[in-house]
Amino acid sequence: MSAALQGLPRTVLRLHRTALLVWAAAVAALTGWLVWLNEVTAGSVLASLARCRHADMCRDVFAGLGYSEPTAWIGTLVCYSFLAVAAFAGGALIGRELESGTARLAWTQGVTPIRWLTAKLALPALAVTAGGTVLVLMYRWGWGAHRSLMGDRWSTGDVFVARGPLTVAYGLCALAVGTLAALLLRRTLAALGSAVAAMWLVNLLLTQYRADLWPALTRTSPKPFTLPAGAWQVREGRNAGGDFAVYHPASHFWPLHLVETGVVLALTTLVTTAAFLVLRRRAA
Repeated sequence: MSAALQGLPRTVLRLHRTALLVWAAAVAALTGWLVWLNEVTAGSVLASLARCRHADMCRDVFAGLGYSEPTAWIGTLVCYSFLAVAAFAGGALIGRELESGTARLAWTQGVTPIRWLTAKLALPALAVTAGGTVLVLMYRWGWGAHRSLMGDRWSTGDVFVARGPLTVAYGLCALAVGTLAALLLRRTLAALGSAVAAMWLVNLLLTQYRADLWPALTRTSPKPFTLPAGAWQVREGRNAGGDFAVYHPASHFWPLHLVETGVVLALTTLVTTAAFLVLRRRAA
């Protein structure tokens, strides 16, 4: 193995250490925010709500929002972190080096294009996986620590993604999409914008068809009925047998989540393969 190839991971780390530090700081900040909400904010919110139960008129009736709203914002940031990954991959990681010509220079120093791209993707993929895993574990802890303050919004788009490995899958997919966009366009800004738009579209489509990824339940009754607590109602109406509702109970979270994770990882594999094929053709 050549000295150039051995030093490539170190070069990647040096070139993108700022992005790595920003990612680490973001993970640490969101983790610290969750710890603060659960160890400090939640206690005061619960105390305020307890006082309301013993008062005819209470000014703290909306105190629970001081916990649930910040936690929801954290879920949004965790969920859509893949957009930042797509921008980084399309712009700084691959696009800038192709546009400036430094990639071809590296290919003349004893490093094949395939090995170059493999080394370029390995460290970011590891960082996305490690950071995403930490965020998911911490968000799951924060979400479950005070369920009475959060409600049953498990089907909400950002919460659905942030509570499991789908967060990591979207991050890895964004890395692959950004890479392919850069290899196809070879312009930093164009690749950055295209990667972000493509990942936004992927998430939009999967969110729209998420309810169809696992068989839903149907309930029919001649009289009005109440669905189980935490149920995600997909649709409702009336038929010859009375009222009906199609829904996913809370127990369907993991089947739905894991199926979508598999879909995103399959897409990641296809896009990554396409990126290597494009690189091989253009470097020939």
